[in-house]
Amino acid sequence: MRVDDLVQGVLGRDRRALARLISLIEEEDPVALDALSRLYRHTGRAHIIGITGPPGSGKSTIVTRLTSEYRRAGKTVGIICVDPSSPFTGGALLGDRIRMQEHSLDREVFVRSMGTRGHLGGLSRATSDAVRALDAFGKDIVLVETVGAGQSEVEVVEIAHTVIVTDVPGSGDDIQAIKAGIMEIADIFVVNKSDLPGADKKVTEINAMLDIDPGERGWRPPVLLTNARKGEGIPELVATIAEHYKYLKESGLLEERGLKRSKEELEQIMEYKLTRELLTKLQGRPEYEGAIRRIASREEDPYTVADRLIVEFLSSYKEESSE
Repeated sequence: MRVDDLVQGVLGRDRRALARLISLIEEEDPVALDALSRLYRHTGRAHIIGITGPPGSGKSTIVTRLTSEYRRAGKTVGIICVDPSSPFTGGALLGDRIRMQEHSLDREVFVRSMGTRGHLGGLSRATSDAVRALDAFGKDIVLVETVGAGQSEVEVVEIAHTVIVTDVPGSGDDIQAIKAGIMEIADIFVVNKSDLPGADKKVTEINAMLDIDPGERGWRPPVLLTNARKGEGIPELVATIAEHYKYLKESGLLEERGLKRSKEELEQIMEYKLTRELLTKLQGRPEYEGAIRRIASREEDPYTVADRLIVEFLSSYKEESSE
């Protein structure tokens, strides 16, 4: 599919074009980058909500219930589910997302599973670009559900406006909530499966940790009880999400975070492009392969070789530019 067709298809709300674009994003196809470049001016309107937390805390069920609430309110929804990758195919192991089948026939809901492909931090490297594609497609709400690997999932804060951290009573780890990173990224805490013993105790523990948090916050993360399987507490969660988004707008934090996110995105893209171009030029060349052998035999160290190769690359790039 040509870039023009992809761009026009996404802007025209063609679901097949959107699916194709996300596939190209995962494959790191240059066509996807061209399409995203042209679609960028049509982004920035969706409310991006990240849902993270330990395995078994009911993240998928919460996402499903949130989707139902937003659809009743007339909002369109995009869902990105980041799952562990198959070590053989690189695909998402839980790609069928059985629990979300109730929305499969709704044309205003788009669900996509993406594999981490070995990327740490709970998110696929392509997740932010996929979210941008859904934004350009015109989705009002974009829900990003992370892998569920625990405290390593702090990267979700880089792409989401509102981050929900889920937990469950009786998880056997009373200090889960205070592990490094988790307390800092949450805008809303959700204690799910509230029908289980110890739910109120879990809420008290999280609130106690918030009370001793030395950081100054204009927004104190509320701690909500839900039973997502029965839909209990979900309307209150939706209302709290809306309150948080309103706070971001009125406090100026939405604009401030947007500037920070743009800076990080630019630096990540430059790093990716420079690294890819450098490796493309070097791979297969005798001096590059020879350097690898010398490093393996301890004749040279990788730090010195890397510095030399980068300097040589920049010098050759400058010479090519001046010609």
